[in-house]
Amino acid sequence: MLDYFFVFMVSFLSATILPLGSEGLLLYYANDALLSVFFLWFWASLGNTLGGVTNWWLGRYLVRYEHKKWFPVSANARQKAERFFNRYGVWSLLFTWLPVVGDGIALVSGVLRTPLRYFLPLVLVGKAARYALILWGQHLFLTI
Repeated sequence: MLDYFFVFMVSFLSATILPLGSEGLLLYYANDALLSVFFLWFWASLGNTLGGVTNWWLGRYLVRYEHKKWFPVSANARQKAERFFNRYGVWSLLFTWLPVVGDGIALVSGVLRTPLRYFLPLVLVGKAARYALILWGQHLFLTI
C-alpha cells in the first residue's frame, strides 16, 4: 500500500511547480508483479490531477504576488501561457500533462478563473490518458 502512496505523492508533486517527474517511479512500480497496474494508473492520475488543481489554485489566489521575487512563474511565461489559453480555450487543459507548459496552462486557467467543473474533467482525462499510454507503451516494449 505504501508503494501506491509514493506513486500518488510523486505524481502530485510533479504536477505542481516543483521540478519532478513521476514517470520513472510509475514504470519502476509497474514492473512489480505484486502491484496492480490499474491502481498504479489510478493513483498516479489522481495525484497528478490534484497537483494540477494546486497550480489552478495558485493562479487564482496568488497572482496578486506576481511582482515578488519568490513568485514561481515569470510574468513573461505567464503571459505566453495566457495567450495560448485564450487562443485554444478550455480544451488546452487536456495538455496540462506537458512538462513546464502544462503547469503554466493550469496556473493561467486559475488566473482566468476557469470554473473547476471544466478544469477537473479535462485535466483528469489528459493526465490519465498520458499515464495509460506510458503504461501501455511499457507493456508493449516488454512483450517484444
